[in-house]
Amino acid sequence: MARLFGTQLELPRCPHCGVAAPMLMHVAQMTPVTLQGQTRFWRSYACRSCAGVVSATAPGWDQPVLATFPSAQTFSEDLPSRAREYLIQAFNSMSSPAGAVMLAASAVDSMLKAKALTAGSLYSRIDEAAAAHLITADMAHWAHDVRLDANDQRHADDAAPLPSLDQAKKCVEFAVAFGDFLFVLPARVQRGIADAGNA
Repeated sequence: MARLFGTQLELPRCPHCGVAAPMLMHVAQMTPVTLQGQTRFWRSYACRSCAGVVSATAPGWDQPVLATFPSAQTFSEDLPSRAREYLIQAFNSMSSPAGAVMLAASAVDSMLKAKALTAGSLYSRIDEAAAAHLITADMAHWAHDVRLDANDQRHADDAAPLPSLDQAKKCVEFAVAFGDFLFVLPARVQRGIADAGNA
């Protein structure tokens, strides 16, 4: 368990770039804050791989960390298992942006297949999902951008520039939003309806 002590915060992965065992170096700390009788100690750390900053809080300087901001990325169990695994791998490989883009596109492809959209190219299935009102027209437009970036990488198009970390993040963010829209939000709505019926 990470502790708020020393020059480095020990986390399994950077919540910004997904690199394993990141070097999160101490860059700042706040005066302890006390509200309603509870004192919190805060420190900020910067990732040596992506320069993303992580804030951590604990009840004392040499105490176990209670929370980090941003927190570690998690993926809903409401996602189809194959798509969820692609998303996990995409996030974990963001330090290799071309691979992350391909995995994010594979997650989108897997989600469409889970909705029985299996015929034709990914491009045509995205259009089919929009026509069937499974996704919005704007989501389809965004999905085409993800698909095209991944297509460039899969076919090693020498004319296409390699994606940056920022582009990989955008692709993974889209794939997460796509999964939330298609699977996570509908599952939450159904649980809410069931809970209301049982009240």
